[in-house]
Amino acid sequence: MPIAPDTKDWTWVLERPCSECGFDAASVAPDQVAARIRRLADAWAAVLAGPPDVLSLRPCDDRWSPLEYGCHVRDVFVLFDRRLGLMIEEDEPTFANWDQDTTALEERYEEQDPVVVAAELSAAGAALAARFDAVRGAAWDRRGSRSDGATFTVASFARYLVHDPVHHLYDVGAGDRPD
Repeated sequence: MPIAPDTKDWTWVLERPCSECGFDAASVAPDQVAARIRRLADAWAAVLAGPPDVLSLRPCDDRWSPLEYGCHVRDVFVLFDRRLGLMIEEDEPTFANWDQDTTALEERYEEQDPVVVAAELSAAGAALAARFDAVRGAAWDRRGSRSDGATFTVASFARYLVHDPVHHLYDVGAGDRPD
């Protein structure tokens, strides 16, 4: 059964803690994002090492399975790496729209191999963390915008990013946040 598309504008997590997962973007130092991404990638690899029959089960009609969330987090890491590159290399880029729900269907998240997804997620997390490691000084203030008009600095983009894999660990019941 397809999940209803998520149409929320999650940028509010930059202004207040998430009432669901407890993430507080204000507590994230941008220069620590790379280390957090590495820990989150490790936590997701551990989730994806679970029993395949459990990984593919949706806990309810409005939540993806752990495998589907793992695919999503992998793709978020890839997307944010591209977008961060644009923010560093171009003046105030506008990012193309990304429909996560369409991607999940087209890429058949529910049919992917968890071992492959874990490896790809780890690689994407390492690449993104390395790009954040290279950000220095005034580069944290460089700007970029989503196609819906939401504007970020590299620093706010970093804090916004961390919420996604943290929140989805909460969604799959993976326990305490590794951040």
